[in-house]
Amino acid sequence: MGQGYLLIAAGGTGGHMFPAQALAEAMLARGWRVRLSTDARGARYTGGFPHSTEIIEASSATFARGGLLAKALVAPKIVAGVAGMALNMLRDKPDVVVGFGGYPSIPALGAATLLKLPRMIHEQNGVLGRVNQVFAKRVGHVACGVWPTDLPEGARGIHVGNPVRGAVLDRTGAAYIMPGEYPMSILVMGGSQGARILSDIVPGAIAALPEGLRRYVRVAHQARNEDGARVTAFYAEHGIKAEVKPFFQDVPRRMSEAQLVISRSGASSVADISVIGRPSILIPYAAAAGDHQTANARGLVQANATIMIPESALDVSSLSEQITSVLTNPRAAQQMASAALTVGAPDATGRLAGLVEDLARKETP
Repeated sequence: MGQGYLLIAAGGTGGHMFPAQALAEAMLARGWRVRLSTDARGARYTGGFPHSTEIIEASSATFARGGLLAKALVAPKIVAGVAGMALNMLRDKPDVVVGFGGYPSIPALGAATLLKLPRMIHEQNGVLGRVNQVFAKRVGHVACGVWPTDLPEGARGIHVGNPVRGAVLDRTGAAYIMPGEYPMSILVMGGSQGARILSDIVPGAIAALPEGLRRYVRVAHQARNEDGARVTAFYAEHGIKAEVKPFFQDVPRRMSEAQLVISRSGASSVADISVIGRPSILIPYAAAAGDHQTANARGLVQANATIMIPESALDVSSLSEQITSVLTNPRAAQQMASAALTVGAPDATGRLAGLVEDLARKETP
């Protein structure tokens, strides 16, 4: 529809930012101008956004962190952010505003609501996040990454799937090399910010593998900064070849080369696993709001594409047994990889982009 202007609002974690990046790539390819509204925390994940995406930082805050003074300043910061974004929109009016969740999306969605601009949100998980709960009945569409998603009465939900970045789409259904007596890669991910429990349990589980299997294993382990040194030291002490980093910029490549993925079941991780097609062991984050990570993993579990272990049942021995069961059964591992592809939605980005263009043609109340 020509040179439209899309304002994307997202922030907080890679779970919000990666699907936002996917939409930015798609809309730029369709000839749209794209801006991203985020905060300093979200800006850490903008390295993969196309260079033609303009990044703007908006004032926002959350009640979830900080002391009494910080909490007292939340409302003024949000009001200032909404007011500043409204002035910005009056000068340069977006055709559509799309929010991906996280408190940094409040200023843009709040301003778009005040100005009655076309707007929608995308929810990556099977349970709406707090910010998306607030706006679900105030937008034209709620595009859902997981179906069914629990929506408030009156919200208009449409299942589109979770968009994945171009680097993931480039590896859709990448050929899977079955486990065997040669170097095998295990990719360990705890979401975009790492997970302590994986750093506590996974190294020991890999060290406990039978020697005939362990000598072939190579590990890429995403660990928090504060856990990196001890995880690196543990692998080295046990003679396991491992690369440990707080964040991997090249997850799509590493995943496509992996024989097994051990991960949290954040929405973006599950989407990447299902689009590329890899066997996985998923450990949902027990404290996730509404237990949404368990909901995220449900499709892969039902397809027999993953082994899901609740945090309460996770220990070194049980995890080591499950890793062994995948890496010593090549045909079963191949079947898991193929099954994962049946859950994937490689066309999710295109569906979401189509919704954006449809919304731009309508007047949203």
